[in-house]
Amino acid sequence: MLKIAITKPNAVDGEDAIIRHLLANGFDIVHLRKPDADICYCRDLLQQLSPSERKRVVIHDYYSLYEEYSLRGFHINKNLTSYPADYQGTRTRSCHSLDEIIRYKPECDYLFLSPIFDSISKADYRSKFSHAELLNASINGVIDNKVIALGGVTLDRIAYLHSLRFGGVAMMGAIDDIMPF
Repeated sequence: MLKIAITKPNAVDGEDAIIRHLLANGFDIVHLRKPDADICYCRDLLQQLSPSERKRVVIHDYYSLYEEYSLRGFHINKNLTSYPADYQGTRTRSCHSLDEIIRYKPECDYLFLSPIFDSISKADYRSKFSHAELLNASINGVIDNKVIALGGVTLDRIAYLHSLRFGGVAMMGAIDDIMPF
């Protein structure tokens, strides 16, 4: 099961050490999502990571940094709604309905489905899916190894999500609870 960490949206002191710790302790990929930080902050952060660490980073907000630092990939969002024709990296996208999962799954390496549980990091961002809906989606193959659970995901919920055949989990708000510093 893939484990993905998503950064806080703003600049964070010592974030390179946080990313290194996550990658060294069980997380496969870090999504660098920085809508509240400028490109200079992101560039400085990426320069502090080794080339092998950068190969495990997917960026959300500044496509040019994907190429500049040979990152793992770029995440589709409101600022870039499709990949350039010559794009070779990992293809990811956020989805907020099962219909979106069905629509975009053929063109993506993996997709986030959220919010599975009530969000830890976003107030009033409540779960959109009942257990019955998730189970039905799993049985019908909508949820599979390409679908990553996001929203309120904590370590104690991973076994449940695995039982529903999610391909992985993504965490943002729960990261603070598992960091040693």
